[in-house]
This record gives sequence, C-alpha cells and structure tokens, in this order.
Amino acid sequence: MSPVLVASILVVYFLALIIISYFTSKGADSNTFFTGNRQSPWYLVAFGMIGSSLSGVTFVSVPGNVGKIGFGYFQIVLGYLVGYWVIIGVLMPLYYRLNVISIYTYLEQRFDNWSYKTGAFFFLVSRTIGSSLRLFLAATVLQLFLFDAWGVPFIVTVATTIGLIWIYTFKGGVKTIVWTDSFQTLFLVTAVAVTVWQIADKLDFSFSSMVDSIQAAGLSRIFYFDDVNSTLFFPKQFLGGAFIAITMTGMDQEIMQKNLTCKTLKDAQKNMFWFSLTLVVVNLLFLTLGALLYLYSNQKGLSIPALSDELYPRLAFNELGGLVGILFLLGITASSYASADSALAGLTTSFCIDFLHFKAKPEKVKQRQKFMVHLGFSVLFLLIIIIFKEVNEKSVIDAVLSVAAYTYGPLLGLFSFGLLTKWKIKGVLVPFVCVLAPALSYTLSANSQNWFGGYKIGIEVLIINGIITFFGLLLISDFRKKADLLPSK
Repeated sequence: MSPVLVASILVVYFLALIIISYFTSKGADSNTFFTGNRQSPWYLVAFGMIGSSLSGVTFVSVPGNVGKIGFGYFQIVLGYLVGYWVIIGVLMPLYYRLNVISIYTYLEQRFDNWSYKTGAFFFLVSRTIGSSLRLFLAATVLQLFLFDAWGVPFIVTVATTIGLIWIYTFKGGVKTIVWTDSFQTLFLVTAVAVTVWQIADKLDFSFSSMVDSIQAAGLSRIFYFDDVNSTLFFPKQFLGGAFIAITMTGMDQEIMQKNLTCKTLKDAQKNMFWFSLTLVVVNLLFLTLGALLYLYSNQKGLSIPALSDELYPRLAFNELGGLVGILFLLGITASSYASADSALAGLTTSFCIDFLHFKAKPEKVKQRQKFMVHLGFSVLFLLIIIIFKEVNEKSVIDAVLSVAAYTYGPLLGLFSFGLLTKWKIKGVLVPFVCVLAPALSYTLSANSQNWFGGYKIGIEVLIINGIITFFGLLLISDFRKKADLLPSK
C-alpha cells in the first residue's frame, strides 16, 4: 500500500470525525462536555463502547498472542462477563442514585476528601499511562507504513495523532465521543470480520474445516487447569478478568462517564448488558483471526515476527490484499482513537470536577480551564508514548494489564471497603495505604516463585493489590464511627 493511499484514507477518515464533531458539539457547554446532557441513546453507547473497550491493544496484541497461548485469553473474557454483571447490579444503581458526574465523588460522600482525592488520583495515573500505551500502537503502525517512507520522525507522528484527537473532542467532549466511538467501532469490527473471511477464502476453508485446522494446529486451547503455578491457570485468569472489568470499567471515569450519559438507570443497564454479550463474541472473533494469521503464515512459509504485535499489520499490508490493508488501517486507527478520545475526555472531566471544583465556577472560567486541562493531558500522552518507545520490551497488552493491576488495585480496595463495611476511615492515612499496597503487591509478584514453591503470580495481582488495600483501610478505620450510609432510594 503506497504512502499516498494511506494518507488519503486517513484524511477522509478524520474529516468524517471532524464533521461528526461539528454537528454534535453545536451549542455545547461544559455540562455537555462532561455529561452529554444525559440524552444519549443506550444502544449507541453500547455499540461505541466496544471500540473504546477493545482499543488497538486488542486489535493487534490479542491475535498476535494466539501463537503463544492459543485461545487462553478467552478465560479472561469470560471473567469480564461476570464483572460487567456486577457493575449492572451494584455500581450503576449507586452512581445514578447519587447523580454523579465524577464517580469518585462517591468516595467523598462515603468517606472524606482524602479518600476522594486519592481515588481520583489513581484513576488519573492509571488511565493516562494505559491510554498512552494503547495510542502508542496506532502511532507505531502509522510510522511503519506511512511516515517512515516520508522520513517523518516518530515524535511528529505521535504529535499529529494526538493533535487530531484533540481537535474533534475539545468542544463536544463525551457527547461527541458517544457518536465518534460508534463510527469507529463499525470500522473495527468490519476490519476483523473481513480479514477472517479473506484469509479463510485464501486457504479454501469452510467454517468446519477452519475450526478443524485451528484445532489440529494446537491453537484452539481455551482452558488451562494443569498447572496451578502458571499465570494461565484458569481460576487466575477468570477471577483476574472479572476484577479487571469491575475496576477498569465500573471504577473508571472514562468508561462510566459514557454510561452515565444515558437518560435513565434502566437504559444504562440495558447498554451494559448487551455490550457485555457483544464483547464476548467480538473477542472470540479476534482470537479466530489470530489463529488464521498463524495458519496462513505457516502455509505460505512466512517468518513469524519476533514481536507478535507485528504479525497482523505485516500480513495485512503485505500479503492479504488491498481491501484487508485498507480495513486494517481503518481498524487500528479506529480502535486506538476510540480508546484515546474517550480517555482524554474522562481524564479532563475527572481533573476538572475532582481537583478544580468546577461546580462553583462561572461558565466562562469552566470553559477556559477545561481547555487548558484537555490540552495538558494531550501533551502528557505525547511524553509517555515517547518514553515507552525507548523502554518497551513486551507486547503492549501485557504492559497495559501490568499497569492496570498496580494502579487499579487501590480503587478496588477503596470502593470495596465503602460498599462492604460501615466504618469511617482516618482519611489522612488513606494515600499512604494506597501507595503501600501496590508496592507490597509488586514485591510479592516479583518474588512469588521463590517464596511460594514455584507459584507465579500473574493477573491476579490486581486482586491481591485490592485485598491489601482493603485490609490496610481496615487497620486505619475508626470502629467507633459508622458511616451515614447512603439512602437506598
């Protein structure tokens, strides 16, 4: 695919996003940016969330990892399903009852200002790093297949990528993102489905022969029960997936902000239910794609890249024809931008509401400060991506999950303590507990094989982190003072 064609496709694509932004941001104020005026259709939110939840990490890393672990990632996906249903039954009713803009204001009402700021801070750290790493994938693909041919430095590629996101999100915020995410999800799912179809056609596979070939190649294994010490052991993966969903969706301002734009709690719950089922099917499609990529490479005698994240892009651009190449370009761009744009809006919302106390300020001041915060996080994305490029030695999905395990653990502990106990907390000590818990979790994870007879801590480090935080909060709680628990209605 020529660089001119790539550039032309991207220009048309981003013009479409900017046009959507123009129409959805008409008459937008700060309330529109943060809440979408709570008028989003639930089905539109559900469809758009597929793109923002999967991101470029799933688009590239999940298919690439099939060569290493087969369909083992599906164990995590099954855990996601349970986690999403916990969100539907527990967290969504809470947020709608409190009528929150930032979900971390729950911590202020349940505990105090120290807990509130600590929770918001950990979200800012986690989502900034995680979304930057996801965006790193899109910038890397654009660099490899477009900007390298023109001699453009990687930093310019990244800056251009982030600049385009800023342009179409800075005014309409979450209202615009609900629509642009749906637009981008359409390209993401289409790209994967068409690639599966094209590879199967090139290999002369019917559906049944495709399934048989994947099984014969040893790429279809889902469940791992044979080695309790392995990071792939099913209970670890399943429980880890459930808690990742609870924390990275239900306790994450970026994702919940879009859910809270629905008109009613019932609409938001319908959105989450159908989104959860659809996401299972889409992830299964990604895993099937990964298996077919390896089967195609083996049949054609193609070498497998040392970095598995490169397998799909290399085949899409060099082997599978123009249609697949174009759709891959649109898919990786759509998946990465759908995640990054909503993250940028979520981070801006959290910082403005949780740290700049927007409620008491006039609209003109809100607009000015929101503009600066939005721009500031865009620059921070750029810096993190440049640093990660210099130190990256693993697939991006592994890096994202590692970051999430250590930064979302304190949020899991804080919310769990609030929901499961009735005690107050001596707030000034909360930040210390929430910093100490990830440090202890990392120490346990790094030494687990030596300390626990070969047992290797994997994704369940998130749960360990949350448990340590919970018991740390228990130690500093005031048993003499019970919280004024939130009313049930």
